[in-house]
Amino acid sequence: MTKWTALQQMQSLIRLFSLHCADTDTLRQLDQMIGDRGSWPRSRKLFEAIRLKTLKAENLSDRRSEAQYCFEEACAKTLYNLAMQPAPYDPDTAYWIVPNALSLARELGLSPMDVVAIVDPPRPS
Repeated sequence: MTKWTALQQMQSLIRLFSLHCADTDTLRQLDQMIGDRGSWPRSRKLFEAIRLKTLKAENLSDRRSEAQYCFEEACAKTLYNLAMQPAPYDPDTAYWIVPNALSLARELGLSPMDVVAIVDPPRPS
C-alpha cells in the first residue's frame, strides 16, 4: 500500500465519522490537512489541541468522545510523521488508525465492516 492510498483511506474514515460525531471541528481540520501537504507540519499543533479534548473526555468518562479523539490523535500524528519534521512521533503511529477507527465505529453504533470496507476494499476479480 502506498502512503497516498493510506491517506485516502484515512480521509475516507474521517469523512465517515464526520457524519456521526457531534464535534466535527478537528475532524474537518484533519480532512483539510490531508489535501494540503504544506499543512502537515502544523498537525503537531492540531494533535496538541486534540489531546486536550481527549483528556477532558477521559475525565468526564465520555467513551464516545474519547474514542473519537484517540482516532483523531493517531491521524494527526501520522500526518506529522509524513511531513518528515524533527522530533517525529513513534514509528508505529499509523498502525493505530485502524484499531482506533474500529473502536470509534463501535462507540457510534456503526458496523466494523464500515471500517473494513474502507481499509480493505474488495478487489476486482
